[in-house]
Amino acid sequence: MTLSRQQITLLIILTLVWGFNWPMLKLGVSYFPPLSFRSLSMWLGLPFLALVLYVKKVPFKIPKNDWRELIVLAITNMLVWHVLIILAVQNLSSGRSAILGYTMPIFSALMGVFWFGAAMRWRAWLGVGCAALGVVLLLWHEFSAISGKPLGVVLGLVAAAFWGLGTQQIRHTRIQVPTLAIVFWMTCMSTLLMSALAFVFERKDWGPIPNVTWTSIVYNAFGVFVFAQAAWLSLARNLPPLASTLSVMFIPVLGVFSGAYFLNEALHWQDWAAIVLIVLAIASVLWPASTPPAPSRQAADA
Repeated sequence: MTLSRQQITLLIILTLVWGFNWPMLKLGVSYFPPLSFRSLSMWLGLPFLALVLYVKKVPFKIPKNDWRELIVLAITNMLVWHVLIILAVQNLSSGRSAILGYTMPIFSALMGVFWFGAAMRWRAWLGVGCAALGVVLLLWHEFSAISGKPLGVVLGLVAAAFWGLGTQQIRHTRIQVPTLAIVFWMTCMSTLLMSALAFVFERKDWGPIPNVTWTSIVYNAFGVFVFAQAAWLSLARNLPPLASTLSVMFIPVLGVFSGAYFLNEALHWQDWAAIVLIVLAIASVLWPASTPPAPSRQAADA
């Protein structure tokens, strides 16, 4: 497997955008109801996502027979993930939420093997093991804190599991339309359902939106829903599932360190050790395999 320059650029920008988004999420839900905050971000980003499709001349049409599968993809890739993880962020620190959310590559790899029948070489298993150990180290000093908030932990893990399943499903989808069109309609469905949940459960808490919340809403609208979702699903659809998932494992590391910088969350030596392990995990699946020597002409003629 060889990554193109465009895919490498997308991975780098995606890592930065999603990594810095974790403290932004925490700021957003600290002063405004979480589902409402997420809904506003999606409503703001949706018209600009449509504009991207229009400028790129990507057709909006989805064949009638594909809508059922598209609804399933929307539920696993967006709706469940966005609802549960934003509730987890409200209950936990931004760093803990990022770590729990990005156990997704481990879930995705295991689902690929046991559900979709994917074959994994020893380097891939090494990558999964390094990623898992890195997550444990990142959580090392958080176990006592999260044990008192089991709901947030459960929400984060279930969200990650659904996202891992969605990543495998988008890789195996039979929908033959551009990824941007899939992203647009999944975002539309998720926005409507998220807004309905916000209205039912949070309308009594609605009030003036603080400036810091508006900053987070705008960042999420353009960084996450206009760029990151489309970039991620494009990579997940075109790269092998394990490569596309483990390749973003550096995001929780950035989430932890940006949370430490912006929100004064503590850092420990385990965080630095986790960086090394996660870099090894990424390298184990993205580093080019050695090319076997070409057979000699004599051997070919034998």
